[in-house]
Amino acid sequence: MSNEIITVAQMRAVDEAAAKLGVQVQDLMENAGRAVADAIVKRFTPRQTLVLCGPGNNGGDGWVTARYLRERGWPVSVCSLTPRDALHGGAANAARMWAGAVQAPEEAAGAELYVDAMFGAGLSRPLEGEAARFGSMMAASAERVVAVDVPSGLNGDTGACAGEVCVRAAVTVTFVRKKPAHVLLPGRAYCGEVLVADIGSPDAAVSAQGVRLFENCPELWISHFPWPSVETHKHARGHAVVASGPHTRTGAARLAARAALRVGAGLVTVLTASDALAENAAHLTAIMLRAADDAGAYEAAAQTAESVVVGPAFGTDDEARTRLEAAMSATGRCPIVFDADALTLLAPLNRALDERDVLTPHIGEFKRAFPGILEVSTSRIEAARIAAQRAKCVVLLKGPDTVVAAPNGRAAVNTSGTPYLATAGSGDVLAGLISGLIAQGMASLEAAAAGAWLHGKCAEAYGPGLIAEDIPEILPRVLSQLASSRSPATPHS
Repeated sequence: MSNEIITVAQMRAVDEAAAKLGVQVQDLMENAGRAVADAIVKRFTPRQTLVLCGPGNNGGDGWVTARYLRERGWPVSVCSLTPRDALHGGAANAARMWAGAVQAPEEAAGAELYVDAMFGAGLSRPLEGEAARFGSMMAASAERVVAVDVPSGLNGDTGACAGEVCVRAAVTVTFVRKKPAHVLLPGRAYCGEVLVADIGSPDAAVSAQGVRLFENCPELWISHFPWPSVETHKHARGHAVVASGPHTRTGAARLAARAALRVGAGLVTVLTASDALAENAAHLTAIMLRAADDAGAYEAAAQTAESVVVGPAFGTDDEARTRLEAAMSATGRCPIVFDADALTLLAPLNRALDERDVLTPHIGEFKRAFPGILEVSTSRIEAARIAAQRAKCVVLLKGPDTVVAAPNGRAAVNTSGTPYLATAGSGDVLAGLISGLIAQGMASLEAAAAGAWLHGKCAEAYGPGLIAEDIPEILPRVLSQLASSRSPATPHS
């Protein structure tokens, strides 16, 4: 799948497997350099260009890039951190084929465009010496930088800077598949526009890696999306229930409920204490309302609905805990989306949940629910995976690089969205989207991934000024675009 994300180790294994299948390193390097040159020519006009080359294959890609740019009439020179006669392997071969100017590191400056081919995704140590000097220079002029594989100084597996200096780029050209650094923050911000080039590595070499990490996009879940068919009726589209908070704390549940209804749930009910009935009724029309003053009502809701949301402004007192436990312990209960206050009630989470459940913590809630995991994990991806294994259910770790993980290790990183989602109630809407999709029969991992993607796309479609109430209202436009993008052969149900 084109949305696969591979680690640095997996990329090395792909290269090794490609070699065993008869694909020469020099051919891969040639294709990589040509792809970088193509990307540059499409995005920039000819200008004085300096290609900064490191000692390894990333540097070899840079020598090839320079050659192709020169053949197209670009004024280009190369600066190598390693003397040409000290290079080895593919980089040495690529350097021998360069007939243009080579600048000494101390002389290299003043270019209008820089190509960062110093170090690729495998670098795990800080930039030093001339590399650090060039890194600082390029970090100050990111709009004039094209990076090969990843910006130098960026850890390919974590998206973190290996030291104090890290290159920033306007465009990053990577190969075969994206790496975690291209989708995780802060790496994603350092990479700029990310292009993935096919350089001739056989698909079999990638398939052999058993990739279980993906960039979240419709390709991952569209075949499971619950589009209604001609004969569909509202009861066939599922019943989602949202637990309301007490009097004066009811708005969050209504946000989740409206999102569940908008995303397609046939029926949505807000479960509320009697003292908040009038408050909720004043705002609800198509969404139903049910009084619930004891734990038995929550148990019954979990048994009769197709999904339940518990948490948005739900409360964290003993009464709230009793009601949550009633829903969780109901015989034959439906999947539950645990958000906000429910996560606080469960913290620290040291028991297994139903495999169909979904936890939707932001970073603070995650630390309370799973103390110590984030601190010892190499990335948010690893942390979410460990949490999902511990809870035995789907975990959606919210943020600008939201991670969705299942207990079996399958995970996706979401890259849709804008900073305008950082607004009160946005997370409640996300919980409702996920619940609404589960109510329609979508598996929890796919529902969480689809909900996160739709949530982000709604923010992109709306733009500045977004508030949580706007997300369900812009959703029909996003769903229409999603529907029109499907293959004609895609079934409606």
